[in-house]
Amino acid sequence: MVSNELLERLGVEIKPELVELALTHSSFAYENQTQSNERLEFLGDSVLGYVVASYVYQKHSDLSEGDLTRLKNSIVSANALAVAANHLDLGKHLLLGKGELATGGRQRLNILADAMEAIIGAVYLTGGIESAAKLIEHSIIPLLDDPVSLRELADPKTTLLEKLKDEKAKPEYEVSFEGPEHNRMYFAKCYLAGELLGQGEGTTIRSAETSAALAALRTIANR
Repeated sequence: MVSNELLERLGVEIKPELVELALTHSSFAYENQTQSNERLEFLGDSVLGYVVASYVYQKHSDLSEGDLTRLKNSIVSANALAVAANHLDLGKHLLLGKGELATGGRQRLNILADAMEAIIGAVYLTGGIESAAKLIEHSIIPLLDDPVSLRELADPKTTLLEKLKDEKAKPEYEVSFEGPEHNRMYFAKCYLAGELLGQGEGTTIRSAETSAALAALRTIANR
């Protein structure tokens, strides 16, 4: 059952059954023989792209096509979506399989980003493009006007180093991988003096460490 707290945080009309579906990860769906949020994620991705592209086009009439593309990409990235999901506290509401729960799935960047897109898709199905745009404008668009957030999204590892500059130890990354060389997935864990601060995944070592650093920043912010 979806909490009233989350519905209030979203700030738009949305069918409770669609919220629950949007929060249902494929691992939970597989274990419980139910639908996952993947179709809603697909829809939300397209809606998000349209709304953000329209916003930056109208807001920044002086920017070239290339600059508009870079600005749009920064705000529809998995990093940005994960930050927005964290602000809405989506992580604690996710329906995850046992394996994902055991390995910190509630803080995993890709899972949070996918859930955010699925929520956007659910809002679109409930109230149309205007409702979806309202959610995007109050939960994602503000990141464009927040240089600190944009910097974190652009270079989480450097930001993490700066935030921990007064610590005696520096963050360290432990990386593992699964799969053949042509289709490999990397998993990174970020530690500070032996304490696990965050973990992430990606198709390269760099992207996995970046995801882990962003998760670590969320851990620090929530302390």
